[in-house]
Amino acid sequence: MPDQEDVRRIVIIGAGPGGLCMAIKLRMAGIRDFVILEAASGLGGTWYHNRYPGLCCDIPSYLYSFSFAPKRNWSRPYPPQAEILAYLEDVAARYDILPHILFDAKVEAARWSDESRTWQVSSARGEFVSRVLISAVGMLNTPKWPDIEGLETFGGRLLHSARWDRGLDLSGKALAIIGSAATAVQMAPEVAEDVAQLYVYQRSPTWVLPRDNDPFTDEQLARFAHEPDAALAERERIFNEIDPHIAFSSREVCELAEAAGVQNLAVVADPAVRDKLTPRVPWGCQRPLFSNAWFPMFNRSNVELVVEPIERITEDSVVSGDGDVRRVDVVVAATGFHATCFLSAIDVTGRRGLRLEAAWADGPEAYLGIATRGFPNLFMLYGPNTNNGSIITMLEFQVEYVMRQLARMGAEGIQWMEVRGDVMRRYNDQLQRELDSVDVWQAGCHSYYRAASGRIVTQWPGTMSEYARRAGRPDADAYEVG
Repeated sequence: MPDQEDVRRIVIIGAGPGGLCMAIKLRMAGIRDFVILEAASGLGGTWYHNRYPGLCCDIPSYLYSFSFAPKRNWSRPYPPQAEILAYLEDVAARYDILPHILFDAKVEAARWSDESRTWQVSSARGEFVSRVLISAVGMLNTPKWPDIEGLETFGGRLLHSARWDRGLDLSGKALAIIGSAATAVQMAPEVAEDVAQLYVYQRSPTWVLPRDNDPFTDEQLARFAHEPDAALAERERIFNEIDPHIAFSSREVCELAEAAGVQNLAVVADPAVRDKLTPRVPWGCQRPLFSNAWFPMFNRSNVELVVEPIERITEDSVVSGDGDVRRVDVVVAATGFHATCFLSAIDVTGRRGLRLEAAWADGPEAYLGIATRGFPNLFMLYGPNTNNGSIITMLEFQVEYVMRQLARMGAEGIQWMEVRGDVMRRYNDQLQRELDSVDVWQAGCHSYYRAASGRIVTQWPGTMSEYARRAGRPDADAYEVG
């Protein structure tokens, strides 16, 4: 049993937006006995690791920022990655979170001890023991490589978009981008002008809508800077505009989105290419995308859309199923992440030797996406079925929930709390019924939403407001405590 002096109150895994929000709220509550274990050499999570050209957020910046730390001088509605990362770094410094972070401290395993009622956490920076373990690893943390014969034999430069090399010089190169979803839609137009030839390998077309991303005017910036409530008012306006539509419950709204997508697609000059880029699934079936540059890019003479599946990769070429051989210097896998792993990407063991990976054999599930049966004193941020709308906003609701449980533990002298199995089961049965009722998600499209079992394990089926309502109601009877 560990000495009491060696036991921390809380260990947080990850210094991305969720970990930072959690840490700030702990400090606001006067709690200082916590540490954040961050695998990277810097904070920011996905905004630290992902640095490919053209990267920005699909949620407007004033909503994709903390309500308690509004930024008054965003450069544009959807700012680039560097500006978002700088915001997170500034927030961490402003709230004095940096002394709590251990960088290069990748967590390798976490094990619950019934004897000591603590979590024993193994990391690259040593062993840690805590009363409470909070996961802020999110769901976009493990890059997914395509399963293609010969990929490892490629003799040119091979990289994943999530681990972009800022020093990579693409000038005059022949580049293959594998994938045509969110990453490719942002990246490809940015590099098309630099490369000699760009091949975009598409499995299935996705809806891409236009968006207004002109820089804010001097007048707008002045208003945000000098009117105390302007930034928060803009945040509320965006929330009220977006929130009713993220549930994809209105067929009329979806049809309007599809009409905008068709209009956006009309700029592609070649009708054959335009047909290949036209989605055959309803808007919302896959992750909604936005770009004014993606479709015009296909009018460039040095860009080719390839829809034949890749058969293999050789030392210097990509060979498609029709036998065509395209010589390339660089291959970029824009193939996303193992989005359905969540915390099970780490070796986590709960009561009676139960491994999280085994508990989630049919797909991740949790009560409110936060607590899961068999793992006491474990809370997850951006856990199963919490992905929709502004993730920053959803994280704030989840952190508020965790703070309420921590306050209860302190007030009642609770040493451990664990969500009841029947509560978690009822919650997830109802959740899956709600997910089944979202017609566009049942249209048979390819997406990262589903686990191997077929269950949707990433998405929240309602509005952000509805999640806040459910997470905000009293639920002391949902837990066993001791």
